[in-house]
Amino acid sequence: MKVHSADIIISAVSKKQYPKSSLPEIALAGRSNVGKSSFINTLIDRKNLARTSSKPGRTQTINFYLIEELFHFVDLPGYGYAKVSKKERAKWGAMIDEYFANRKQLQAVISLIDMRHDPTEGDIQMYDFLKYYEFPVILVATKADKLAKSKKNQQIERIKDVLDFDENDTFVVFSTVTKYGKEEAWQAIETFI
Repeated sequence: MKVHSADIIISAVSKKQYPKSSLPEIALAGRSNVGKSSFINTLIDRKNLARTSSKPGRTQTINFYLIEELFHFVDLPGYGYAKVSKKERAKWGAMIDEYFANRKQLQAVISLIDMRHDPTEGDIQMYDFLKYYEFPVILVATKADKLAKSKKNQQIERIKDVLDFDENDTFVVFSTVTKYGKEEAWQAIETFI
């Protein structure tokens, strides 16, 4: 998809603030430094619609982006690394749970993981959660450019094994640097919008 129109609609902290829209939504979930914002920016060919930061935990709200007047990307707060209090992390968790429980517009979840490493406990919990509630998942393995070509296939198999990956889901190897996987990611997303 070639994106000409992309705007942030709202940064919400509760369901009262969610857009009053019936447009399909594709949520993005992942660890705090996995590259959710960079993934969005790469897909829409923008440098900074979604704010990126070298400091993990930047996304502390649920950010709704309207894409081509067709659907919303919904960027959820990251889990894991963020150097915030347990109380703040619990608040983010409740915010994410509320979104998943209340959003009928949600069509699929893009679960992002860092390809260089085995899935974390948080990655496993998120994937298990999504499978338990039967959300369609597009698993995106980010930072592919930072892994030697000779190790990629082995790491893909390792990730799938650790997550007990459901072959009905889509697995995309992705790099924001080289844009590798961009077309494949769009193809997967377009099946849900």
